[in-house]
Amino acid sequence: MTAIRGTAAITGAASGIGRALAHELAARGCDLALADRDEAGLASLADEIARSGRQVSTHRLDVSDAGAVEEFADAATRAHPALNILINNAGVALAGTFAEISQADMEWLFNINFWGVVHGTRAFLPHLARRPEAHIVNLSSIFGIVAPPGQSAYAAAKFAVRGFSESLRHELAVAQSPVRLSVVHPGGVATAIARNARMGQGMTDNERRVQGIERFERFAKTTPKQAALRIIKGIERNEPRILIGSDARVMDILQRLMPGTYWKVLAKQLEKAAAKTG
Repeated sequence: MTAIRGTAAITGAASGIGRALAHELAARGCDLALADRDEAGLASLADEIARSGRQVSTHRLDVSDAGAVEEFADAATRAHPALNILINNAGVALAGTFAEISQADMEWLFNINFWGVVHGTRAFLPHLARRPEAHIVNLSSIFGIVAPPGQSAYAAAKFAVRGFSESLRHELAVAQSPVRLSVVHPGGVATAIARNARMGQGMTDNERRVQGIERFERFAKTTPKQAALRIIKGIERNEPRILIGSDARVMDILQRLMPGTYWKVLAKQLEKAAAKTG
């Protein structure tokens, strides 16, 4: 097991899993380069982390902008020459079936959830490759393993993150790079991602959207802190794939056993669980 040390760059750091990771990494002695579009959230997080005595830099960032990500990598590595961990965490959600979302909706999500990961990896990898040890963590989702109805854009992007990450991990191993890579598949984590989801341009049923949010929040039992602790353990153990939550583990197994029909089983289980809690 490798102890966490050095400096970590985290995108989507102002809230949710990213914010929890910042606190937990600082508690383990890491300095931090924190990036997000939410400047107020970043400022309050930096104030909290500063009490630990760690060096913190904050960077307003839209991960869909490749040039801005390059500037972030340059600024972060100049401020923290020992930076050796990159966590591509920033992500968004989109409500609506494929028929209800537009091409623009889908491209918006892909630009953040997939291309944001690629931009971050490309921008930081040359620096990380010069470190004695380094680690990239890319956030996928359990929806990068299973693909439920109503999540065509989100699942497609998270499957893409998974494929990109697995291929790159193999390339790094072949090249005997000092950079390790983990891809993370969280199940339901109690963040605001569903409540903050964009509505597809063709989605007019607000009641269905509200019901979807309530269903997610009812089943999202893992806290951001628990997710952060599991990710840190995965980094320390150099785990190539990090599953978060019992729900993610169950869905992963079911998909392996029933790759073509798993959703029929999962839908019935979700209906039963909703009836018990409803």
